Amino acid sequence: MTEIPRKAVQRTAKLASLPLGVAGRVVGGWGKRLVGHSAEDVSAEMSAKTAEQVFAVLGQLKGGAMKFGQALSVFEAAVPDEMAAPYREALTKLQTAAPPMPAATVHRVLAEQLGSKWMSRFAEFEDKPAASASIGQVHHAVWHDGREVAVKVQYPGADEALLSDLRQLQRFSRVFQALMPGAEVKPLLNELRDRMVEELDYRTEADHQRAFAKAFDGDEHTHVPKVVASAPKVLVAEWAEGIPLASIIRDGTQEQRDLAGGLLAEFHFSAPSRARLLHADPHPGNFMLREDGRLCVLDFGACARLPEGLPRTLGLMTKLALEQRSADLLELLRTEHFIREGTVLHAEDVLRYLGPFVEPLRPERFRFTRRWLQSQAERVGDLRSPDSRTGRSLNLPPQYLLIHRVTLGATGILCQLNAEVAARGIVSRWQPGFAD
Repeated sequence: MTEIPRKAVQRTAKLASLPLGVAGRVVGGWGKRLVGHSAEDVSAEMSAKTAEQVFAVLGQLKGGAMKFGQALSVFEAAVPDEMAAPYREALTKLQTAAPPMPAATVHRVLAEQLGSKWMSRFAEFEDKPAASASIGQVHHAVWHDGREVAVKVQYPGADEALLSDLRQLQRFSRVFQALMPGAEVKPLLNELRDRMVEELDYRTEADHQRAFAKAFDGDEHTHVPKVVASAPKVLVAEWAEGIPLASIIRDGTQEQRDLAGGLLAEFHFSAPSRARLLHADPHPGNFMLREDGRLCVLDFGACARLPEGLPRTLGLMTKLALEQRSADLLELLRTEHFIREGTVLHAEDVLRYLGPFVEPLRPERFRFTRRWLQSQAERVGDLRSPDSRTGRSLNLPPQYLLIHRVTLGATGILCQLNAEVAARGIVSRWQPGFAD
C-alpha cells in the first residue's frame, strides 16, 4: 500500500462490508445453534469475529474511519463486561497501530514538504515508523543539531479519505451504536466531522502544540514536547519516551494507574485556563507516563480555542447538582438553553438524572471503575427508565458539545485505568464556577 485508498467507491465498499458481515454472522450463528452449539458459545464467537472485522476495516482505511474508531475506544469501559471482552483488545489496537506507508512514499512527502534536500536537515532518519496515527505516522530521527525528534508524516490522500469516511460512517452509525451502547454515536460523528478537517494542516497543530508547550514549560505534572519545524503535511517535534497509557491500562501497577489518572485529570481541567485551549483528542495513545513521573501529552491536531477557559456555567451546574439544589439547577438549565422552550421538566427529575454524574466529586478521592461507568450508561440508556426519558428531554447547546465529549472521553480513560483520583480538589481548583 502506497497511500490511503482515496476513491469513494473503494472506501465505501470496505465500510459497507461491516453491516453485511455482521448480518452474515447472525445467520451463521442461527445455523450453528440448529446443529447443537450452545447459544453462549455462538454469541461469543460472533462477537469476537465482529470485533475483528470492524476494527480491521477501520484500521486499514485510516483517515476518518480510524479516527472514529479511536474516539469510540475510550467508551470501551462503558460496555457491559459480558460484551466487552472481544472488543477490548481490538479497540486498544486502534489507538496505536495501523498499516505503515512504504519508505519511498514517506520520502516523497518529506521532499514535497521540506524540500528536495530534506535529508540535510537530519543527522539520522529511521524509515521504519515508530508509531501510527489516524492521518499520519511517526518516525524517529535525529535533527541536524543532535536533538532526537519525532517526525509526523501525513498519509497521501488523507484529506479526501477523511471527508469520504465521515460521510459514509454516518450511514452506518446504527452498526457502531450496537457495538458501543454507552456512546452517543451520531452527535460524536457530527462533532468529529466539524473538528477533523482542521487536523489536515499540521501548521495549525504546530501552533497548538507551541501554545501548550509554552503554557506547561517546566511544569511538575505535565510535559509537552517542543515543536522543531512544521509544514502543511509534516510536523517535527522533540522526541519523547514513556509508558503508553494503553500499556498501563493493560498491565500497569495500581500505583501507575492512580498516578496516570490524577495527572490526566489535572491536565484536562487545567489546560483551558493555562493554554486557553482544550486538548480535544482524549484516547490512551496520546498520553505517556514518563520516567520522571510526569504525563507526556502528544497529538495536538484536535484542539478547541477557549479564550475564557472552561465555561463558568458548567461549574455552577456541577455545584448545584452536588449540593442537591434542584430548583436552582432547573432554573440555570433553562436560562442557559439546556432545556428547550416548551419542554416540561420537574426539578427533582433533573437532579435525579444529573446527580449520579457528580458522584466522583463527593469524596476527597474517587475510584473510577468500569462498573461505575457501565452503571451510568445502563441508567441513561434504558429507554424504559425515568432517567432516560429525562435525559432525552434535555438539550446540549452546540458550544458545549466538544467539552462534553472530551470530558466523557477522559472519564472513560480514568475508568479503564481503574484510577483513584482526587477529582474534587482538581475540579475545585480549575473549573470556574464550582468553588464560587
